[in-house]
Amino acid sequence: MQDREKPVVVGRADQLWDVATRRDFLRVAGIGGMVVLLPSLFAACDDEDGSVLTGPNRTADQTIVLDLRTDTGIFNFLFLFEQTEVAFYNAAVASSAFAGMTAEQREVISDLRGVETIHREFLRSFLGSNGVGNASFNQSTINTAAATAASILRTAEMLEDTGVATQIGLGKYIQSADNLALAGKVNSVEARHVAAIRDIREATGINATGVTAGTRFAGDDIVVPSGEFAGLNAKIEYTDALARVAATGFVANTIQVGNAPATKAGTPDFGPPNPTP
Repeated sequence: MQDREKPVVVGRADQLWDVATRRDFLRVAGIGGMVVLLPSLFAACDDEDGSVLTGPNRTADQTIVLDLRTDTGIFNFLFLFEQTEVAFYNAAVASSAFAGMTAEQREVISDLRGVETIHREFLRSFLGSNGVGNASFNQSTINTAAATAASILRTAEMLEDTGVATQIGLGKYIQSADNLALAGKVNSVEARHVAAIRDIREATGINATGVTAGTRFAGDDIVVPSGEFAGLNAKIEYTDALARVAATGFVANTIQVGNAPATKAGTPDFGPPNPTP
């Protein structure tokens, strides 16, 4: 109870990258504590309370319109994806199935919730008044995905796989070198999430077709196995990413690209599998 009364206070979003601050964040997240991001306040473990979008990209019918010609639009895309992940992990930890998971599984899912919350709030602060605000979610659909331990792990893998591949696909459209470095730091953490979840799922006996046992954490379904781009991670374009997010049914808003980025050459699309086996 004493820890709940001592929130973690940070003055800038980039302080959440500090090791000591992040450790404190994850500690209070595990007990339902609070982090104060000045001058705003957010709860580390709560669902998004607001369902109304704010900011310049709001439309009357709750459609979120993204301008992917700009770094702001791309980071809003990433912000929306982080919101979706946090909404799912909040439901997973709150579900009755969570208590029946192994200690390792509970620890990983709890840590992912904490880190994704940090990513969400970092991007909220980074975007400021240019952010799209809070998305709306179909909570019943999310709760269904978090109803069993197997579904929690499967959905976590799907979200993390998709997130990493999406971020790689968007990278070539980012114009600022500083912004690209920032996105890369987020992506490297998300890749660790994928490896952890895939390793845990393989331990339960789940393996992808054609993937050698013991290699699921970086299997041939997400790492190009041969050819010119062998050894590179799966990558998808924003159009595929939007379709995959929509297919989950988690997000109540319609997300549209109002302005597409200029066409740029890149590595061919490759995975990840959808749905993840």
